Amino acid sequence: MFKLVNPLSRGSIRCFSTSVQLRQQIETVKLAYDKHPHENSTRSPLILLHGLFGCKANTRTVAKQLSERLSRDIYCLDLRNFGSSPHAPRLDYPSLAADVEGWICEQKFKEKPILVGHSMGAKTAMAVALRKPDVPKYVVSVDNAPIAFGNTGSKFSKYINQLRLCLEKYKYTDIRDVDAKLAEVEPNKGIRQFLLMNMWRGKKNDVIQSKIPLDVIGDAVNKGFIASWPFDSSSYRWTGPSLFIRGTQSHYIADEVIPEIAAFFPDFEVRDIECGHWVISEKPEEFMDVLQEFIERKEDE
Repeated sequence: MFKLVNPLSRGSIRCFSTSVQLRQQIETVKLAYDKHPHENSTRSPLILLHGLFGCKANTRTVAKQLSERLSRDIYCLDLRNFGSSPHAPRLDYPSLAADVEGWICEQKFKEKPILVGHSMGAKTAMAVALRKPDVPKYVVSVDNAPIAFGNTGSKFSKYINQLRLCLEKYKYTDIRDVDAKLAEVEPNKGIRQFLLMNMWRGKKNDVIQSKIPLDVIGDAVNKGFIASWPFDSSSYRWTGPSLFIRGTQSHYIADEVIPEIAAFFPDFEVRDIECGHWVISEKPEEFMDVLQEFIERKEDE
């Protein structure tokens, strides 16, 4: 399921940059996706990118509503190593972005797409814009900023360690046992249920399996690839319209990082929603309202 991106290939959207770093070939995977079509839509399609431990199913309900609200096709992608997309040993933002770039080029969209990502998906969307400035029309980052974070990966490492203990050491057959083990490090039941969506229960008395490669993801988290930001604003900048939606109870887009946003994305706006990090699931209506207002206003300009 791997293929090498050819920086000289493909059509109407100029998909590949000429910088030395970006000419390095990355083995890409063919991404799984769901399409939520709008009849006879000629408008820019909207692409939703999930966060760590997420998948395309997370935004299914929102995508269906956005298709009607915005009168356009909505696509929900599974990023590499998540959902139904292939597993790959590399997991960082250049590789995540390369997959999305290749997928976009294969679709041969008549209009440039709007990229909307949450958390890890937000950094992936931003990475696409910086690596391939001609690809997106707008970029919407939901509760993440173009900066490297410190120890934010520690809680994710704990999740992965607990899950690996459950599956590899204890070989649990009851999902309730896995939930109880996760509860030792995560008291929020909603977050635990979200994490457990990545488990495969099988038949009765079957050992529970992981749908995602916990070893690869754990390695990427422990090495800081998910919390990192491998771009420098002196070399990378995207001048198209961008929107940063932040949860006011989250720390991912603090006021002090706004200058960093401006350095990478000078034509940016920030909108606040009263919620935590899981903006789309916590406040779906408010999220859709903010997104719709931004897109319709920009398209009317």
